[in-house]
Parts: sequence; structure tokens; C-alpha cells
Amino acid sequence: MRVIVVGAGEVGSSIAASLADSHEVVVIDIDRDRVEALTYSLDVLAIEGDGADLDTLREAGIEQTDMVIASTDDDETNIVTCGTVKTTSDAFTIARVKNTKYLTTWQSKEGAFGVDFLVCTDLLTAESIVRVVGLPATQDVDAFAGGSVLMAQFGISAESPITGQTIRDADRFDSLTFAAILRGDAVVIPRGETTIETDDQVIVIGSPESVRGFAMELAPGQGGNGQDVVIIGGSEIAFQTARLLEARGFHPRLIEDREARALELAERLPNTTVMESDPTDIEFLTREMVGQADIVIAGLESDERNLLASLLAKRLGAKRTVAIVDAGEYVDLFEAVGVDVAVNPREATAEEITRFTRDEQAENVALIESDRAEVLEFEIDADSILAGRPIQQSVADLPEGVVIGAVTRDNRMITPRGDTVIEVNDHVVLFVDHDAIDAVTASV
Repeated sequence: MRVIVVGAGEVGSSIAASLADSHEVVVIDIDRDRVEALTYSLDVLAIEGDGADLDTLREAGIEQTDMVIASTDDDETNIVTCGTVKTTSDAFTIARVKNTKYLTTWQSKEGAFGVDFLVCTDLLTAESIVRVVGLPATQDVDAFAGGSVLMAQFGISAESPITGQTIRDADRFDSLTFAAILRGDAVVIPRGETTIETDDQVIVIGSPESVRGFAMELAPGQGGNGQDVVIIGGSEIAFQTARLLEARGFHPRLIEDREARALELAERLPNTTVMESDPTDIEFLTREMVGQADIVIAGLESDERNLLASLLAKRLGAKRTVAIVDAGEYVDLFEAVGVDVAVNPREATAEEITRFTRDEQAENVALIESDRAEVLEFEIDADSILAGRPIQQSVADLPEGVVIGAVTRDNRMITPRGDTVIEVNDHVVLFVDHDAIDAVTASV
């Protein structure tokens, strides 16, 4: 497939990198330095120019292109780019926007703006935050097989009840599979005798009930709609997070220092308590007992203020903090200094677009730590090496770095065991190390 990516910032570069190995990729950006950097770092054709300009698109070969991904930081530029593409090409168009008003318009009429698929950064980020709120200790959560299977990533601390235990001892849930351990730069496929260590990232796949039970064991007393959730800041992401939490039965508190914005949010969020105050005022936070919150979400429009608010909340006693981090290079720093979960909107957007552009047979994809591994869902057909065979036989034909995490049949989850026979039309959820992805998609 031939793909043009317009915009070589954090999102565009990440998408180009993920597609470059298997597709012909052209990147357009107005910044000469970015173009030169991509030319040397990736196997792509990089062109300096305005992606919304028809002449530039023609220079990039728009007539021979299958897909255009407009991923600049400017909503209007991305939408105009897609509209311009449609004047001269049938290429599939994907636009990245922040403002949810464009999403609403696009959803109201098929093909609006000349956009075939629209990704809303603010809403995606809010959804990422809400997924981890209900599961204590999680770093990331994704659903598969229509929601009957969850994949969750947990950070293991020195105080965790499973630190020092073997997988065999920690495996106390019937429908849960320990799929992998991320240990430093290594991806460890766990065996029964593998010991769980401090700072490991454990990835499990299982039924929603088992994953929640596992989460509650790691962080007893947390989780559920009864949690005290505090949102700091009234940004659009903060608003969308509160709205989604309300829809799940939560009654969050939200702190916003701008009077007009606080009033607007109070009107739009009927089940949220909106408080007008400086969200970094320690006396106010103490008086409102923010330190007693189960989870504090920092949704201000500044990375530095989000870090400060998160650390203040932690110092006051909040059990868990989630911070929005606009600069991707700060994510590890935030988590290193004590923020429990750092969510980067650009990374979430890049993953969503990358997931959509996959042309393999996988029905659903979750990216682990950007590109270190993937969790894939397949519907099994008669040609699959898994079809009609017990797992203990077929697993010998799979490459290393693959774990069968779950099987669903007629929307019912089956915990995979050695004697489980996978049938045609079953859905399987696999953890796959990055190096094994091509081999797995070709054979499963």
C-alpha cells in the first residue's frame, strides 16, 4: 500500500515509522529540519511543503496513493488536506483532530469534510484515562471479543502482594492468563517458575471479572464506581473524562480556576461537583480533602502544572494519580518521579491510526509500549494452523514470543489450556512479541 502522511511531528513520525517496513510511505511537512531528519532516520520519501496544497500532493504522487493520513497539529489543516485529496484522488483519508465539534459533524454525515476516518485526540485520551480508573494498579487496558476479554498491564511495586512470587503461585484466577512480563528492555514470556520482580510490568489476558479480581488483589480496597475521583483542570480532555465517568455511574469532583469555564462545566456535567479554585492551592486541596481521593486526574493544559498537581495530590495522600502529558518525552519522567499513570494524547492518537491502518487479518489490535509487542484478535478459519487442533499441538508451530491469552466461542470465553481444541469461527486473543508479528499473522 502507498501511504502519504502529512505532518512529521510526534504523531506523523510515529505512524510513518510503524508503516515504513511494510508499505511505501511518503511524508510531507513544512518544516525543513523535520523533513531532513526523517530522510535520514526512516526508509520513507520526505517532501518539504504544505500537505493541503494540491501541487505538493501531486509532487508526492497522490494519483497513485491508496491512503492519506493528515496528522499535523492543526485541525483545520488536516480537514482541508483530506478535502483537497478528494478533489483529485480516491485515496482513503484519515484526519486527526482535537476539537470534538469536528467529530460530531463528521459523525452526522458519512464522508463529511472528505474524511473517511476521523480520530479525535481529546476523546481518545479521555477514553484511555477512564479505562484505567476502574481497574486499580493498571497502566493500560483494552477490550477484545466484544468486551468479553480484557488485556491489562499492571505495574508491580515492591509492596505488591505478588512481588517475589512465581507465576504458578500468583495464578489464582481460573480465567486469567499471564501473557508476558516487561522487564526493562526485555519481553519475558512467563513460565510457571518465573518469578515476578519489583518494577516488572505484568500483562494479563482474561475475563473482565478475573482481571478486576486480579486488580483488586494488587490494590485491595480500590476500584469500583464508589471511588472518590478528583479531576484537576477544566480542559476539553478533563471535561470528556468527567462526562465518560458520569456515564459509568461515577460522581467525580472537578477543580477549575476560571470562573466562566467552571460555570459552563457545572451546567454540562450534572453528576460532577465543580469547584472554582486554583488547583495548586494546598490550603484549598487540604480543605477539600483531595488527599483522601482514590484517584486524582491532572487534566490541566500544561505539562508542568499537571506534574505539580499530581505530586501535590500524592503528597497529600491521594492513592493514585493519572496525568496528561503533552510532550511524549516526559512520559517516563512523570512516572519515574511518582505519577502512577502518564497518558500522552499524541501516543494514543498514533496508536489508534496505526491500529486502523493494519491490513492483516487481525480483527482488533492493542499496541504494548508503543511497538514492543501487540495483542491481536483473530477469527479462526479452516486454513489457520490453530484450527481443529489442541493447543499443546498447535503451539509448537507458533514462533517464540507468542501466548494464547483467551479463546471465545459464541461470545463465551474459554480459558486456553493444553487440551483446548480451537474450532473454526472461534476468536483467539494472542500476545505477540514484535519480532513474531509477521509470522503469526501469516499462519493464524
